[in-house]
Amino acid sequence: MKKLLLSLCLFTLIISPIAESVRIKDVAMVQGIRTNHLVGYGLVVGLPGTGESTRYTEQSFKAMLANFGIQLPSSLKPKIKNVAAVVVSAELPAFSKPGQTIDITVSSVGSAASLRGGTLLQTFLKGADGNIYAVAQGSLVVGGLGVQGLDGSQVVINTPTVGRIPNGASVERTVPTPFGNGDYITFNLNEPDFTSAKRLSDTINNLVGPNTANPIDAASIKVLAPRDISQRVAYLSELENLEFKPADASAKIIVNSRTGTIVIGKDVRLRAAAITHGSLTVTIAENQQVDQPEPFANGETVVTNQTIIDVARDDTRAFVFDPGVSLDDLVRAINQVGAAPGDLMAILEALKQVGAIDGQLIVI
Repeated sequence: MKKLLLSLCLFTLIISPIAESVRIKDVAMVQGIRTNHLVGYGLVVGLPGTGESTRYTEQSFKAMLANFGIQLPSSLKPKIKNVAAVVVSAELPAFSKPGQTIDITVSSVGSAASLRGGTLLQTFLKGADGNIYAVAQGSLVVGGLGVQGLDGSQVVINTPTVGRIPNGASVERTVPTPFGNGDYITFNLNEPDFTSAKRLSDTINNLVGPNTANPIDAASIKVLAPRDISQRVAYLSELENLEFKPADASAKIIVNSRTGTIVIGKDVRLRAAAITHGSLTVTIAENQQVDQPEPFANGETVVTNQTIIDVARDDTRAFVFDPGVSLDDLVRAINQVGAAPGDLMAILEALKQVGAIDGQLIVI
Protein backbone atom coordinates (compact mmCIF):
# COMPACT_ATOMS: atom_id res chain seq x y z
CA MET A 1 0.00 0.00 0.00
CA LYS A 2 1.34 3.38 -0.97
CA LYS A 3 0.27 6.39 1.05
CA LEU A 4 0.69 9.99 0.02
CA LEU A 5 0.19 12.52 2.79
CA LEU A 6 0.19 16.19 1.89
CA SER A 7 1.78 17.84 4.93
CA LEU A 8 3.51 21.10 5.65
CA CYS A 9 6.90 21.64 7.23
CA LEU A 10 7.66 23.55 10.40
CA PHE A 11 8.43 27.21 10.09
CA THR A 12 10.30 29.92 11.94
CA LEU A 13 8.67 33.31 12.55
CA ILE A 14 11.24 35.99 13.26
CA ILE A 15 10.36 39.51 14.36
CA SER A 16 12.71 42.35 13.43
CA PRO A 17 14.10 44.07 16.54
CA ILE A 18 13.63 47.76 17.29
CA ALA A 19 16.47 49.87 15.94
CA GLU A 20 19.00 50.88 18.61
CA SER A 21 21.92 53.27 18.66
CA VAL A 22 24.94 51.99 16.75
CA ARG A 23 28.43 53.26 16.04
CA ILE A 24 29.08 54.90 12.70
CA LYS A 25 31.87 52.41 11.97
CA ASP A 26 29.38 49.53 12.24
CA VAL A 27 26.97 50.81 9.59
CA ALA A 28 29.16 52.91 7.28
CA MET A 29 32.52 52.79 5.51
CA VAL A 30 34.91 55.56 4.48
CA GLN A 31 34.84 55.93 0.72
CA GLY A 32 38.00 54.66 -0.98
CA ILE A 33 39.13 52.53 1.97
CA ARG A 34 38.46 48.91 1.05
CA THR A 35 40.05 45.54 0.44
CA ASN A 36 41.32 44.57 -3.01
CA HIS A 37 41.04 41.14 -4.62
CA LEU A 38 44.21 39.53 -5.94
CA VAL A 39 44.54 36.45 -8.13
CA GLY A 40 47.35 34.46 -9.70
CA TYR A 41 48.12 31.19 -11.50
CA GLY A 42 50.77 28.80 -10.21
CA LEU A 43 51.92 25.23 -9.62
CA VAL A 44 51.74 23.02 -6.56
CA VAL A 45 54.48 20.40 -6.44
CA GLY A 46 55.39 17.51 -4.15
CA LEU A 47 52.02 15.78 -4.28
CA PRO A 48 51.97 12.02 -3.52
CA GLY A 49 50.69 10.97 -6.93
CA THR A 50 47.46 12.96 -6.60
CA GLY A 51 48.40 15.57 -9.22
CA GLU A 52 47.47 15.72 -12.89
CA SER A 53 48.98 15.48 -16.34
CA THR A 54 47.00 17.87 -18.52
CA ARG A 55 48.16 19.95 -21.46
CA TYR A 56 48.24 23.28 -19.65
CA THR A 57 49.92 21.68 -16.61
CA GLU A 58 52.67 20.33 -18.87
CA GLN A 59 53.07 23.74 -20.52
CA SER A 60 53.30 25.45 -17.14
CA PHE A 61 55.82 22.86 -15.92
CA LYS A 62 58.02 23.35 -19.00
CA ALA A 63 57.82 27.14 -18.64
CA MET A 64 58.92 26.86 -15.01
CA LEU A 65 61.92 24.72 -15.97
CA ALA A 66 62.78 27.17 -18.77
CA ASN A 67 63.03 29.95 -16.18
CA PHE A 68 65.80 27.93 -14.54
CA GLY A 69 67.59 27.33 -17.85
CA ILE A 70 66.32 23.79 -18.39
CA GLN A 71 64.92 23.19 -21.88
CA LEU A 72 62.85 20.06 -22.54
CA PRO A 73 62.25 18.74 -26.08
CA SER A 74 58.88 19.85 -27.45
CA SER A 75 57.98 16.23 -28.20
CA LEU A 76 58.62 15.13 -24.61
CA LYS A 77 55.58 14.76 -22.39
CA PRO A 78 56.74 14.69 -18.78
CA LYS A 79 54.90 12.45 -16.33
CA ILE A 80 54.06 14.86 -13.55
CA LYS A 81 51.52 13.16 -11.32
CA ASN A 82 53.02 15.07 -8.40
CA VAL A 83 52.21 18.51 -9.91
CA ALA A 84 48.90 20.38 -10.04
CA ALA A 85 47.88 23.65 -11.68
CA VAL A 86 46.18 26.00 -9.21
CA VAL A 87 44.62 29.42 -8.91
CA VAL A 88 45.77 31.49 -5.95
CA SER A 89 43.44 34.14 -4.53
CA ALA A 90 43.81 36.63 -1.71
CA GLU A 91 42.36 39.82 -0.29
CA LEU A 92 44.69 42.77 0.16
CA PRO A 93 43.49 44.95 3.08
CA ALA A 94 43.54 48.71 2.80
CA PHE A 95 46.79 50.44 3.82
CA SER A 96 48.83 47.20 3.47
CA LYS A 97 52.51 48.02 3.19
CA PRO A 98 55.35 46.18 1.39
CA GLY A 99 56.80 43.45 3.57
CA GLN A 100 53.56 42.65 5.35
CA THR A 101 51.98 39.23 4.80
CA ILE A 102 48.45 38.13 3.92
CA ASP A 103 46.64 34.78 3.87
CA ILE A 104 46.01 33.05 0.54
CA THR A 105 43.66 30.37 -0.78
CA VAL A 106 44.91 27.79 -3.30
CA SER A 107 42.38 25.98 -5.51
CA SER A 108 42.97 23.27 -8.09
CA VAL A 109 41.83 24.10 -11.63
CA GLY A 110 42.50 20.69 -13.18
CA SER A 111 41.89 17.04 -12.39
CA ALA A 112 44.15 16.78 -9.34
CA ALA A 113 42.64 14.47 -6.74
CA SER A 114 44.12 16.26 -3.74
CA LEU A 115 46.50 19.08 -2.83
CA ARG A 116 47.40 17.57 0.53
CA GLY A 117 51.13 17.56 1.15
CA GLY A 118 51.88 19.99 -1.71
CA THR A 119 54.02 23.12 -1.85
CA LEU A 120 53.06 26.20 -3.83
CA LEU A 121 55.85 27.58 -5.98
CA GLN A 122 56.42 31.31 -6.32
CA THR A 123 53.23 32.84 -7.72
CA PHE A 124 52.63 36.48 -8.62
CA LEU A 125 49.29 37.89 -7.45
CA LYS A 126 47.80 40.62 -9.60
CA GLY A 127 45.06 43.18 -9.04
CA ALA A 128 42.31 44.35 -11.36
CA ASP A 129 44.73 46.81 -12.98
CA GLY A 130 47.15 44.01 -13.94
CA ASN A 131 49.90 45.09 -11.55
CA ILE A 132 51.61 42.65 -9.19
CA TYR A 133 50.79 43.45 -5.57
CA ALA A 134 51.98 40.32 -3.76
CA VAL A 135 54.06 37.18 -4.20
CA ALA A 136 52.84 33.86 -2.78
CA GLN A 137 54.73 30.71 -1.84
CA GLY A 138 54.66 28.04 0.85
CA SER A 139 53.32 24.71 2.10
CA LEU A 140 49.58 24.14 1.93
CA VAL A 141 47.25 23.38 4.80
CA VAL A 142 44.47 21.15 3.41
CA GLY A 143 41.51 20.22 5.61
CA GLY A 144 39.97 17.75 3.16
CA LEU A 145 40.77 14.10 2.55
CA GLY A 146 40.13 11.84 -0.44
CA VAL A 147 40.65 8.06 -0.65
CA GLN A 148 40.02 5.95 -3.76
CA GLY A 149 40.07 2.17 -4.20
CA LEU A 150 41.12 0.09 -7.20
CA ASP A 151 37.50 -0.66 -8.05
CA GLY A 152 36.73 3.04 -8.44
CA SER A 153 35.01 3.52 -5.07
CA GLN A 154 36.10 6.60 -3.16
CA VAL A 155 35.49 8.54 0.02
CA VAL A 156 35.88 12.33 0.07
CA ILE A 157 35.86 14.35 3.29
CA ASN A 158 35.45 18.12 2.95
CA THR A 159 37.32 19.49 -0.09
CA PRO A 160 40.85 18.13 -0.62
CA THR A 161 41.40 20.25 -3.75
CA VAL A 162 41.41 23.56 -1.86
CA GLY A 163 44.04 24.62 0.66
CA ARG A 164 45.16 27.63 2.64
CA ILE A 165 48.55 29.14 3.44
CA PRO A 166 48.42 31.48 6.45
CA ASN A 167 50.65 34.49 5.81
CA GLY A 168 51.53 32.82 2.53
CA ALA A 169 51.97 35.97 0.44
CA SER A 170 54.26 38.93 0.90
CA VAL A 171 52.94 42.36 -0.10
CA GLU A 172 55.14 44.03 -2.72
CA ARG A 173 53.14 47.14 -3.65
CA THR A 174 50.88 49.59 -1.80
CA VAL A 175 47.45 50.33 -3.17
CA PRO A 176 46.95 54.11 -3.33
CA THR A 177 43.91 55.45 -1.44
CA PRO A 178 42.23 58.87 -1.49
CA PHE A 179 42.18 59.02 2.31
CA GLY A 180 44.61 61.95 2.55
CA ASN A 181 43.33 63.86 -0.49
CA GLY A 182 41.10 66.93 -0.45
CA ASP A 183 39.25 68.67 2.34
CA TYR A 184 36.51 66.06 2.79
CA ILE A 185 35.97 62.43 3.66
CA THR A 186 32.80 60.57 2.68
CA PHE A 187 30.92 57.99 4.71
CA ASN A 188 28.95 55.43 2.67
CA LEU A 189 26.11 53.67 4.50
CA ASN A 190 25.98 49.89 4.19
CA GLU A 191 22.17 50.13 3.97
CA PRO A 192 21.23 53.31 2.09
CA ASP A 193 18.40 55.26 3.72
CA PHE A 194 17.59 58.97 3.59
CA THR A 195 16.59 59.11 7.26
CA SER A 196 19.74 57.32 8.39
CA ALA A 197 21.90 59.65 6.27
CA LYS A 198 20.32 62.72 7.87
CA ARG A 199 20.61 61.33 11.39
CA LEU A 200 24.29 60.47 10.86
CA SER A 201 25.09 63.95 9.57
CA ASP A 202 23.15 65.55 12.45
CA THR A 203 25.16 63.50 14.96
CA ILE A 204 28.47 64.71 13.50
CA ASN A 205 27.26 68.33 13.32
CA ASN A 206 26.15 68.22 16.96
CA LEU A 207 29.70 67.26 17.96
CA VAL A 208 31.89 69.27 15.57
CA GLY A 209 29.68 72.14 14.48
CA PRO A 210 27.00 73.11 11.94
CA ASN A 211 27.56 72.32 8.24
CA THR A 212 30.47 69.97 9.02
CA ALA A 213 28.60 67.01 7.56
CA ASN A 214 26.14 67.13 4.68
CA PRO A 215 24.20 64.18 3.24
CA ILE A 216 24.74 63.86 -0.51
CA ASP A 217 22.13 61.16 -1.10
CA ALA A 218 20.62 58.17 0.69
CA ALA A 219 24.01 56.43 0.91
CA SER A 220 26.73 59.11 1.25
CA ILE A 221 27.54 61.78 3.83
CA LYS A 222 30.29 64.30 3.04
CA VAL A 223 32.28 65.44 6.07
CA LEU A 224 34.79 68.30 6.32
CA ALA A 225 38.15 66.99 7.57
CA PRO A 226 41.61 68.44 8.38
CA ARG A 227 44.28 68.10 5.71
CA ASP A 228 47.07 67.04 8.06
CA ILE A 229 47.18 63.23 7.92
CA SER A 230 47.88 62.70 11.64
CA GLN A 231 45.04 65.04 12.56
CA ARG A 232 42.76 63.36 10.05
CA VAL A 233 43.43 59.93 11.59
CA ALA A 234 42.57 61.19 15.08
CA TYR A 235 39.55 63.05 13.70
CA LEU A 236 38.21 59.95 11.95
CA SER A 237 38.80 57.90 15.08
CA GLU A 238 36.46 60.21 16.99
CA LEU A 239 33.82 60.25 14.28
CA GLU A 240 33.59 56.53 13.63
CA ASN A 241 32.89 55.83 17.30
CA LEU A 242 29.97 58.26 17.51
CA GLU A 243 26.63 56.57 18.12
CA PHE A 244 23.36 57.39 16.39
CA LYS A 245 20.02 55.72 15.82
CA PRO A 246 19.55 54.54 12.21
CA ALA A 247 16.13 54.57 10.63
CA ASP A 248 13.82 51.60 11.00
CA ALA A 249 13.79 49.25 8.04
CA SER A 250 10.88 49.48 5.61
CA ALA A 251 7.95 47.16 6.18
CA LYS A 252 8.82 43.82 4.57
CA ILE A 253 7.79 40.19 4.73
CA ILE A 254 10.47 37.75 3.54
CA VAL A 255 9.36 34.23 2.63
CA ASN A 256 11.80 31.41 1.91
CA SER A 257 9.71 28.66 0.35
CA ARG A 258 12.60 26.18 0.37
CA THR A 259 13.25 26.23 4.12
CA GLY A 260 9.83 27.32 5.38
CA THR A 261 11.32 30.42 7.03
CA ILE A 262 9.16 33.52 7.26
CA VAL A 263 10.49 36.86 8.48
CA ILE A 264 7.99 39.65 9.18
CA GLY A 265 9.18 43.20 9.88
CA LYS A 266 7.77 45.00 12.89
CA ASP A 267 6.21 47.82 10.81
CA VAL A 268 4.02 45.51 8.72
CA ARG A 269 0.36 46.48 9.02
CA LEU A 270 -2.81 44.83 7.73
CA ARG A 271 -5.94 46.41 6.32
CA ALA A 272 -9.43 45.07 7.03
CA ALA A 273 -9.64 41.44 5.86
CA ALA A 274 -11.35 38.13 6.62
CA ILE A 275 -9.42 34.85 6.26
CA THR A 276 -10.61 31.24 6.27
CA HIS A 277 -8.02 28.62 7.12
CA GLY A 278 -8.32 24.88 6.72
CA SER A 279 -6.03 21.88 6.24
CA LEU A 280 -6.39 19.19 3.63
CA THR A 281 -5.12 15.60 3.86
CA VAL A 282 -5.10 13.34 0.80
CA THR A 283 -4.50 9.59 1.17
CA ILE A 284 -3.96 7.33 -1.85
CA ALA A 285 -4.03 3.53 -1.32
CA GLU A 286 -3.29 0.83 -3.89
CA ASN A 287 -4.92 -2.62 -3.40
CA GLN A 288 -4.10 -5.57 -5.67
CA GLN A 289 -6.86 -8.09 -6.56
CA VAL A 290 -6.26 -11.50 -8.12
CA ASP A 291 -8.90 -12.83 -10.59
CA GLN A 292 -8.83 -16.63 -11.10
CA PRO A 293 -10.34 -18.29 -14.23
CA GLU A 294 -13.17 -20.84 -13.94
CA PRO A 295 -12.16 -24.51 -13.47
CA PHE A 296 -11.15 -26.24 -16.71
CA ALA A 297 -11.39 -22.92 -18.56
CA ASN A 298 -8.55 -21.83 -20.81
CA GLY A 299 -8.15 -18.55 -18.97
CA GLU A 300 -5.24 -16.89 -17.21
CA THR A 301 -4.85 -15.47 -13.75
CA VAL A 302 -5.01 -11.67 -13.86
CA VAL A 303 -3.83 -9.21 -11.19
CA THR A 304 -5.68 -5.88 -11.15
CA ASN A 305 -4.97 -2.76 -9.13
CA GLN A 306 -7.71 -0.97 -7.24
CA THR A 307 -7.02 2.64 -6.24
CA ILE A 308 -8.70 4.17 -3.20
CA ILE A 309 -8.45 7.94 -2.75
CA ASP A 310 -9.56 9.45 0.53
CA VAL A 311 -9.80 13.20 1.08
CA ALA A 312 -10.20 14.45 4.66
CA ARG A 313 -10.67 18.11 5.54
CA ASP A 314 -10.48 19.39 9.11
CA ASP A 315 -12.92 21.94 10.39
CA THR A 316 -12.14 25.28 8.78
CA ARG A 317 -11.68 28.34 10.92
CA ALA A 318 -11.96 32.01 10.04
CA PHE A 319 -10.64 35.17 11.64
CA VAL A 320 -11.18 38.81 10.85
CA PHE A 321 -8.61 41.63 10.95
CA ASP A 322 -9.61 45.22 11.57
CA PRO A 323 -7.73 48.06 9.81
CA GLY A 324 -4.26 48.79 11.18
CA VAL A 325 -3.67 45.39 12.75
CA SER A 326 -0.10 45.10 14.04
CA LEU A 327 2.38 42.27 13.73
CA ASP A 328 1.61 41.05 17.25
CA ASP A 329 -2.05 40.64 16.38
CA LEU A 330 -1.17 38.81 13.16
CA VAL A 331 1.15 36.37 14.96
CA ARG A 332 -1.39 35.77 17.72
CA ALA A 333 -4.17 34.99 15.23
CA ILE A 334 -1.96 32.66 13.20
CA ASN A 335 -0.89 30.74 16.30
CA GLN A 336 -4.49 30.36 17.42
CA VAL A 337 -5.57 28.66 14.20
CA GLY A 338 -2.36 26.59 14.03
CA ALA A 339 -1.32 27.64 10.55
CA ALA A 340 1.66 25.77 9.15
CA PRO A 341 4.29 27.49 6.95
CA GLY A 342 2.66 26.60 3.65
CA ASP A 343 -0.70 27.85 4.92
CA LEU A 344 0.86 31.06 6.21
CA MET A 345 2.62 31.66 2.88
CA ALA A 346 -0.68 31.22 1.05
CA ILE A 347 -2.45 33.55 3.50
CA LEU A 348 0.19 36.27 3.13
CA GLU A 349 0.18 35.99 -0.67
CA ALA A 350 -3.60 36.25 -0.75
CA LEU A 351 -3.57 39.26 1.57
CA LYS A 352 -1.04 40.97 -0.69
CA GLN A 353 -3.13 40.24 -3.77
CA VAL A 354 -6.20 41.93 -2.26
CA GLY A 355 -4.10 44.89 -1.10
CA ALA A 356 -4.49 44.16 2.62
CA ILE A 357 -0.76 44.32 3.48
CA ASP A 358 1.02 47.63 4.00
CA GLY A 359 4.52 46.49 3.12
CA GLN A 360 6.50 44.43 0.63
CA LEU A 361 6.08 40.67 0.24
CA ILE A 362 9.36 39.21 -1.02
CA VAL A 363 9.70 35.51 -1.89
CA ILE A 364 13.29 34.20 -2.11
